[in-house]
Amino acid sequence: MEMTPNIDGKRSPMTTTTELPSILQTGQGTTQEALELFDRLETVDLDFMWGRWRGRGIYTGHPMDGLLELGNWYGKEFIDPETVHPLLFSGRQGEIFKVAPNLKTMEMVLKLPMPQNPAFKPFLRLLNGLFKTEKSQARLRMMEYRGKVSATMIYDCLPINDSFRKINENQVFGVMDFKQSTQPFFFILERVTGQP
Repeated sequence: MEMTPNIDGKRSPMTTTTELPSILQTGQGTTQEALELFDRLETVDLDFMWGRWRGRGIYTGHPMDGLLELGNWYGKEFIDPETVHPLLFSGRQGEIFKVAPNLKTMEMVLKLPMPQNPAFKPFLRLLNGLFKTEKSQARLRMMEYRGKVSATMIYDCLPINDSFRKINENQVFGVMDFKQSTQPFFFILERVTGQP
């Protein structure tokens, strides 16, 4: 069970949302705060990750902050170790579709941080439409990151690993480790229940 510091500095179990660190409640903080939280959380195994997950970013000053949400990012889906859909988006009628990640787009975002302006929404929707796919775009493996072995999503065509740690039974804290960026990107995934 995860332990969080009490007012007196001792550690006690993190059991309710009222005890969650502020970065999880507000969705923003520093990179250092996010890494410290990530390092304290429990690891997860592959079985824990199966299914569809709804995602949201944590704002830490990363060039990608808010960009996925602007494009109507839905989340991720883990079918089996070889079949993972890392980018699910919501369409105009609420349909969920899969998108193939693109290295050139990632490099552009990091070099020319795009403003989080609703005017960019049509452009991002167009990009998503161009990269629609039904093919798996990643794998899931147990890998070590920051001193602990936990479930990690490995993109097929990008130098990116997403490592996951457990917040609770239905939420994980994710860190995107991109080879071309020294600053990690953080996000939360919440398990979608009642899926067919």
